[in-house]
Amino acid sequence: MSARPHFARAPVTALVLLGTGGVGGALLRLLATPAAAGLQLVGAADSTRQLAVPRGLVPARLRAQLAAAPTVRDDAALLGALDASGAPQRVVVDATASEAVAARHADWLAAGYHVVSANKAALGGALAAWQALRRATAHGATSYGDAATVGAGLPVLSTLRRLYACGDRLLALEGVFSGSLSWLFNRFDGSQPFSALLREARALGYTEPDPRLDLGGGDVARKLLILARSAGHTLDVADVVVDGLVPEALRAVDAATFLARADELDAGLEARRARAAQAGRVLRFLGRLDAQGSARVGLVELAAHHPAARLAGTDNLFALTTQRYRAQPLVIQGPGAGSEVTAQALLGDLLALRVRRASAA
Repeated sequence: MSARPHFARAPVTALVLLGTGGVGGALLRLLATPAAAGLQLVGAADSTRQLAVPRGLVPARLRAQLAAAPTVRDDAALLGALDASGAPQRVVVDATASEAVAARHADWLAAGYHVVSANKAALGGALAAWQALRRATAHGATSYGDAATVGAGLPVLSTLRRLYACGDRLLALEGVFSGSLSWLFNRFDGSQPFSALLREARALGYTEPDPRLDLGGGDVARKLLILARSAGHTLDVADVVVDGLVPEALRAVDAATFLARADELDAGLEARRARAAQAGRVLRFLGRLDAQGSARVGLVELAAHHPAARLAGTDNLFALTTQRYRAQPLVIQGPGAGSEVTAQALLGDLLALRVRRASAA
């Protein structure tokens, strides 16, 4: 018997999925498991095509069907499928990195659609956009699931918000928020040039195709903004000082030229590494926030006993020092990159919506 969606009764939660690449594809696999019972996929889209079927789509077949779909992108049809599904909960899942898609989040929330997102562009962008999200959730009586935006679902945002809600005060937050930069500096011990490690990381898929998106520090800055706002600081993009690793001479060239000239990074970074090693320290690319809301992103020297000095692979680490965790910081550490764990964070937010609805009933 072939797999098919369940049509007998309206699902508790209907969803449309935007983005069917690495993270979206992993979520489709999870939607085909028992853990996703009660979640009905009624629409999906990539950057150019979409499918919208109010009765439901089979996740395992979706990507092949989407590749053959003649329909061009049309948000109205996707939202229409949510409305026609009969589900009491209607959710847009954003598994893209598109700023244009993120710009629609507030509209969807205000119109009564929940949003679950791995896309940091709205939450970690301009303060006005973040404030618009907050107003939209209040207006639409909706929820914004964002566990996948920082730490690939590590429980850092939920922990930070719980501490804040309990009246605890954040005194300092610092950590390694980028899986690619974690891998690079965990491996950078002087045995090979930094540019060689960078090319290896790119070949393994740890960096963006243009590694300057990682090395520039912008992704870490967005995550730091999300964390800072969760701790009660209304910071804007310009409030985060970003000390990136891309020299001025390599910022405006195309990606191929940058990769060909990546060895121009080596001398300066090796000098910094050797200086740190002489003092018994290591280099790590950190995001840091203090009690006054001062935020900074960049490469720092750390003592060997610092938690971030002992990371491995692509691990992320978040060290929270608060009034109640003053003697020793609360440390959250684990894989901070990867399609599977990020997709699991999206699924967790979808299931949390169902739990909240059951509690309110």
